[in-house]
Amino acid sequence: MKLANCNLQIRRNKSFSHPLCLQFAICILQFAICNAFTSAADPTEADVLLKGGTIFDGLGSDGQVGDVAISNDRIVGVGKFELKSAKWIIDCKGLVVAPGFIDLHNHSDSQIVAPRTRANINFLMQGCTTIVTGNCGSGPIDVGEYYSKINASGAGTNVAHLLPQGSLRGHVVGSAQRTAKPDEIVKMRDLADKAMQDGAWGMSTGLIYVPSSYADTDELIAITKVIGKHGGIYASHIRGEGKDLLESVQEAIKIGRNGNCPIHVSHFKASGEEAWGLVRPASALIDAARKEGLKVTADQYPYIASSTSLDATLLPTWALAGGRDKLLERLKDKEQSARIREFISKRLDKSRDGATVKIAAYSPKPAWIGRNLAEIAKAEKSKSLDIALTIVRNGGASVVNFGMSEEDVRFVMQQPWVATASDGRAYLPSADKPHPRSYGTFSRKLGEYAIKEKVIPLAAAIRSSSSLPAEILGLPDRGSLKAGHFADVVVFDPKTIRDTATYDDPHQYATGMKFVFVNGDVAVKDGSSTGALSGRALKRPDSK
Repeated sequence: MKLANCNLQIRRNKSFSHPLCLQFAICILQFAICNAFTSAADPTEADVLLKGGTIFDGLGSDGQVGDVAISNDRIVGVGKFELKSAKWIIDCKGLVVAPGFIDLHNHSDSQIVAPRTRANINFLMQGCTTIVTGNCGSGPIDVGEYYSKINASGAGTNVAHLLPQGSLRGHVVGSAQRTAKPDEIVKMRDLADKAMQDGAWGMSTGLIYVPSSYADTDELIAITKVIGKHGGIYASHIRGEGKDLLESVQEAIKIGRNGNCPIHVSHFKASGEEAWGLVRPASALIDAARKEGLKVTADQYPYIASSTSLDATLLPTWALAGGRDKLLERLKDKEQSARIREFISKRLDKSRDGATVKIAAYSPKPAWIGRNLAEIAKAEKSKSLDIALTIVRNGGASVVNFGMSEEDVRFVMQQPWVATASDGRAYLPSADKPHPRSYGTFSRKLGEYAIKEKVIPLAAAIRSSSSLPAEILGLPDRGSLKAGHFADVVVFDPKTIRDTATYDDPHQYATGMKFVFVNGDVAVKDGSSTGALSGRALKRPDSK
């Protein structure tokens, strides 16, 4: 605090020209200074002292050398402070100390409560201490029950949950492609109200997926108004990420505006070569809405490939109405089958006859995993269309789809309202070849794009992974390094922080993460998982 400047400003301010006013102001200033010195002079007791690291507070400030003290589940000192004692002192010289990362878009809904995967090691090794589930409109709708399951056995990371609109609609309306009836909308609103009271942080949609996609804008607004009443966010996998990107962003903004909700666009991108470059005018739409006073944000994974099911990639949504049995019936019907084949053919034409669509998981034919549709068709002396239909008839597959441009990826990550998020889930190594984002998203953003390529400053990359997602979600006491905040803290080596997972060999943990603390407990020590299950279900503060 610059005392001389403060005193000078008080004396110059005409509002303090009366002697009694001036004396009162000086007394207030002296009290604040005395209180600050008293707080700073109080010796700190700590369980853990992270000593001499370069501290990035998560708010976008440049790193400063200092210490971070942890006691129980809280941070009790940041920077320079007097230390009374510390049970464990960790030398962090040459290392970065930062807030634990928050993954706004995670799909570990079932994995985080399963015994084999609840430790969430592949995300801890990237520095994630909190994940957000319920994304893309899919996941548990009974939030209270879900949170109870998490807390019953613990988890490797904290978990915050969004009410998934697709699952909500499926529960009330089913998978039929039709407009929801008035009484069904009332029931969905009632369930949304209960979810928010139970601690959900908002609602997500997956508007390319069935049955989420069958909801029209008015239906979504009707439910979002309930979310807005409770102060939640509207997070959307928008209706289109290709040529219809602009219209889809506009719909999301309309829903949030009318629902009185902050708007969040999930995995913001332009997919397909014909759409490359559209992220710029789409960003302009978001900037314009923000200037109006709306809260509009987005997240991104730093890769040029996406990943979802083959059904969602190639099939028309009308063909999926009613479930897989109905789909198989349509494939046997001459007229409907012809329409489906024509639709798939057009999709394959845009993916170089399936050359950009790689099979990530498909149990009937393990040999096809890791190969694209064009390669498989050539090896089988068949057509990509017929290979795709074979997969559909045999239960479908997960795919990795190479559809984005590197230039767009770099542009998006430079926007100050774009957070880092994986769109991945907890994994154990297996024969499947999922998208490497589940193992590398946060480390790739830091190591590749910030430190190596310098696309963004390291402070900005850390902010996009910590305080920005906390701000978007409305998550208090996490996301930045402050005394009193929960002790979700990471320590990494800037020289070795890298993603090692590749499309051909995705089950590889990121490197460089030396220590990760979740609620004050060490979850990663010396670069290895401890197996701690100190994560908690995080309820929205004003929920029951």
